[in-house]
Amino acid sequence: MAKIRRIVLDVLKPHLPNIVELVCQLADIEGIDGVDITLKEMDQKVENVKITCEGDFIDYEKIEKVIISSGASIHSVDKVSAGNSLIEEVLTQQD
Repeated sequence: MAKIRRIVLDVLKPHLPNIVELVCQLADIEGIDGVDITLKEMDQKVENVKITCEGDFIDYEKIEKVIISSGASIHSVDKVSAGNSLIEEVLTQQD
């Protein structure tokens, strides 16, 4: 089975834990080399964030477990990259 190398998630989370705490929890998962969390929108009770994880072997179920245990929910999986190397998306005229 091919290894997941990058995954991008759209997540709705409560204000706590904050994104600093959440990024550290995700970065501690074995197989993940780096995590980026970008705040997209904030209201009184929740934050909408984009989470990008990269590594040599990403276990989606472990990521999902950390996110759910923090009180957040995954709205969508927006991008997944797998294989022996990372391939960047190529823009075409339609984009």
